[in-house]
Amino acid sequence: MNKKLMAFASVFLIGVLIWVLPHPDAIQPAAWQLLAIFIAIIVGFIVHPVPVGAIAFIGLTVAAATNTLQITDVLSGFGNPTVWLISGAFFFSRSFQKTGLGRRISFVLIKLFGSSSLKLLYSMLISDLIIAPVTPSNTARAGGMFFPIVRSLSESFGSYPGPTAKKVGRFLIQGMFHGDNIISGLYMTAMAGNPLMVAFVGKISGAEITWGSWFIGSLVPMLAALIIIPLFLYWFEVPEIKKTPEAKMTAMRELEAMGPMKREEKWLLFIFILALVLWATAQWTKINATTVVVIAVSLMLLTHVLDWPDVTGEKNAWDVLIWMGGLMCLAGFLSKLGLIPYFAEQATLVLGGLSWPIALTLVLIVYVLVHYFFASIVAHIAALFAAFYAVTFTLGAPPYLAAFLLIFATTSMQSLTHYSVGGAPIYFGAGYMSQARWWRNGFCVTMLDNIIFIGIGLVWLKVLGFW
Repeated sequence: MNKKLMAFASVFLIGVLIWVLPHPDAIQPAAWQLLAIFIAIIVGFIVHPVPVGAIAFIGLTVAAATNTLQITDVLSGFGNPTVWLISGAFFFSRSFQKTGLGRRISFVLIKLFGSSSLKLLYSMLISDLIIAPVTPSNTARAGGMFFPIVRSLSESFGSYPGPTAKKVGRFLIQGMFHGDNIISGLYMTAMAGNPLMVAFVGKISGAEITWGSWFIGSLVPMLAALIIIPLFLYWFEVPEIKKTPEAKMTAMRELEAMGPMKREEKWLLFIFILALVLWATAQWTKINATTVVVIAVSLMLLTHVLDWPDVTGEKNAWDVLIWMGGLMCLAGFLSKLGLIPYFAEQATLVLGGLSWPIALTLVLIVYVLVHYFFASIVAHIAALFAAFYAVTFTLGAPPYLAAFLLIFATTSMQSLTHYSVGGAPIYFGAGYMSQARWWRNGFCVTMLDNIIFIGIGLVWLKVLGFW
């Protein structure tokens, strides 16, 4: 039996097994059936017999065909504004790649600040910071945009996989990977799974997290981590080459080859700044974050930064629309039908007697460490975030505090393994370090991230009045 067929069989058998198992009387049959479909979808995300969008689509079809949900309910997730927000951000990402503005920003910063290996890493991370709000994919950003730059810069210093890896390549590879993971938690639109967490929080506690409140809540702890982690890696993976004047020369050659800014780049820069301003001022302008994306994409079409075939050909955007809309639909009805509240009540009984700070701490530890068993950050969020958040909320944890600490934990655990997030296999596959070394560094960075996020985050969220 080939691997794909075995993967399909595992998804089907797990779904059927849960479907036919007896369930507590307190749980409606429809809720139990929906749980079986939902878990089968999560297993499908992990074993990957077909793309995740196809898995979600098939799961929704089963929900409708078995009358577990009505077809109008099944399709309701595709009208969620958050789904369109993240899908629209992919069009922004495509425009950065098409026009070359993302590469230009990176090379300008390297030219200005890339005189040492540490400054070189910070330059690329600043480029990532600038681009991340409109690039909702670690894989596209870290793997597609920055990995080629990191690899070519490393090789320009004679640092290749093997004995020369420690010259500078190993440091840059690790620094860019772990730094990008931190950046993915700074903006709601920096990773595809982020809006999913926002939706779960809203459905369970009613707490509303906007693009602006996410950014403000994450700003100080994430920036602190983004400063500290490269310094830690500079000490932990000491590069042999400290001074990097060649990087500035490489950047100058690349910029010269690109020539002056094109018309499309100038328009994109204007639209990008406009979108950031509208997102940041939403509390005054009352313009929804998704509306901002729609405006931006329309302006890109009007100015020919993007053409309509670019929009219809952006597969990632439509793929996310399908699987995220499907997951939001199913997760929403799991809560409506009482399953998530039931789980939270049962977990509360088990944790009875514990104060919410202790219970929240235990939840965070388990939530992070269980990621060793996940090869997809989205699958992890879909499988566990809602349930774990419901437990902490039921036990009395302040809703915004619990939400942000789980968001921070989600950010940190992306660094754990060489399969923990989309960019991990790309950077690990470069061959600059062994798996044991990657896992050791990943564990250390994850723990340090959590110390920073919790230590600084608790104070910062208190200052903001979030708890």
